[in-house]
Amino acid sequence: MRISQRIGTIVGCVALATFAISCGDDPPPTNVVQPIYNPYPPGILPADLDAELARVLREIDGIEAIAIAQWKALPPPNLVGQPPTLQGSGTAAVETLGKLMNYDKNMSPGKNVACASCHMPYVGFSGPIPSVNLTMIAYPGTVRFRAGKRTAQRYTYSPYFPVLQLIEEQQVFQGGNFWDGRSTGYLLRNPDAEQAQHPPVDTQEHGFPDTACVAFRLSQAQYRPLFEQVWGPGSLAIAFPTDTEQLCDTPGGAAQFAMSATPIVLSPADRTRATEAYNHWGQSISAYEQSVQVSAFSSKFDAFLKGAAQLTADEAAGFKLFNGKGNCNACHQNGRGTTLLPGQIDTSNTASIVPVFTAFGYANLGLPLNPRDAFFYQTTPDPLGFTANLLGFAYRDLGLGTFLRSGFGSAPNPNSNWTPLAPVTDGQQQMSTVRNVAMTPPQCPTTEAPGPYFQKEFFHNGYIKSLKQLVHFYNTRDVFKFNVTSGHCPAGTTEKVDCWPMPEVPNNISMLLGNLGLTDTEENQIVAFMQTLTDGFTRPYEHIDTFTGTCSTGGSASTQGNEVLIPTPTLPPCAPEVCGVAPLPTAAIP
Repeated sequence: MRISQRIGTIVGCVALATFAISCGDDPPPTNVVQPIYNPYPPGILPADLDAELARVLREIDGIEAIAIAQWKALPPPNLVGQPPTLQGSGTAAVETLGKLMNYDKNMSPGKNVACASCHMPYVGFSGPIPSVNLTMIAYPGTVRFRAGKRTAQRYTYSPYFPVLQLIEEQQVFQGGNFWDGRSTGYLLRNPDAEQAQHPPVDTQEHGFPDTACVAFRLSQAQYRPLFEQVWGPGSLAIAFPTDTEQLCDTPGGAAQFAMSATPIVLSPADRTRATEAYNHWGQSISAYEQSVQVSAFSSKFDAFLKGAAQLTADEAAGFKLFNGKGNCNACHQNGRGTTLLPGQIDTSNTASIVPVFTAFGYANLGLPLNPRDAFFYQTTPDPLGFTANLLGFAYRDLGLGTFLRSGFGSAPNPNSNWTPLAPVTDGQQQMSTVRNVAMTPPQCPTTEAPGPYFQKEFFHNGYIKSLKQLVHFYNTRDVFKFNVTSGHCPAGTTEKVDCWPMPEVPNNISMLLGNLGLTDTEENQIVAFMQTLTDGFTRPYEHIDTFTGTCSTGGSASTQGNEVLIPTPTLPPCAPEVCGVAPLPTAAIP
């Protein structure tokens, strides 16, 4: 059954278009007219979006086929010991299971979205569509074209992030997953596993209406025997009601669900079993993400630490600047000392042979609001009667602060002791690892224009389009600061070069950056060093060659993406649904 078979009255801003959705083993429909949700003004959605979504699904199908072959080739393990352990191939079994899940597009109502739809290996498991990265920022989910509000965060090395904790003495948060920290790890004690549990039931992503839909689709999966081998016989023995297929084919947020989070009626025992299967879903995907296939520690920098490679002069200079004048090491720690004072010499040794290049904390960098973010425009009901963002441009992304309030667009905060700290965390987003920030497919060997390059997006709202711009922002944010919004820099200035618009959230801005005094050459040297953190130097990075799209060429890294800048509309004040939730921000957010 397909989405169009269950849609009654089409409401809101809807365009009709031919849009084929392949459902598992069903033959793809021919000339099926699907209602498409398109509340966007011209130019927000990229022109090649349909073709690019189809391209990524073909790549996903190819990797899933490889994963199935890898599963079939696994030697059977022996369940022995106390506690019982899958001896021999147990590790390979759970990692392969997670891989099969990651590339399974059946894990969505339309069977058209997999985890990998937003996280492909050739870009460090971040966003795989250059035109999306350039324009609408967030990726469409199972309902075309609902989309989220942030960039697709890389999940290489995400299993190394600890459980979210408040460091009492310093009153700062550390750990968790997601930009806003909402995957805390409070229950599974593994924030990465809990991160994998959010997208399947996110209305903007996979879009299942009930977590039990994952257990239901796992019970139908070709790799069900592997799941039951890893997690035990009977782990998917759940008596699903007869309407489960129809319910799981219907995206979350549909008016018929009346906001219920558990529309599938299960007995208490079966609900517990389905929830346990959902936990195992997260744990299995995390096992894959922590494997050497994903978090490989195989970069040139890793070889350098081992003494098996030498950095070039620019890379070595960039490494010194990273730890010194650039102050990058303050947040993206690499196990070396920080040398900020003029003439100060780093006499430290590397404290870790596998530094993750993050302090696992949160910071408000003062990024401007990005008017290209698709979330701002989803203000009308889609064909299922769901509206993602009634606030429109009155929405502000307060990051960790919104999560601590259990606020709009985030998730429930499981620790009420944290809530009073929301005002001092407003605007803070997670400090990502720098590892694989520069990873691109082999045929597009850089992120930087003139290329040939792969267009990526950086930071939580995708405002920055190249590593050069990223370093220049850190370097000059407070030097070229203007009280304007994006698209309105004064005449005679160039946005992202000598004009930085005002921050979206002016509270709690980090002052570790903004006026670093780096020269243009020094900025480029830091970029060169960051490029040494791309995995695949010491051994091939799995599936990095699966990109079948095209590279971009031309232009300059300094102004990369400026050709698609659009003027920010006159902004209404921050909505009370965001900024009026207690405890109130320390200062009014415009």
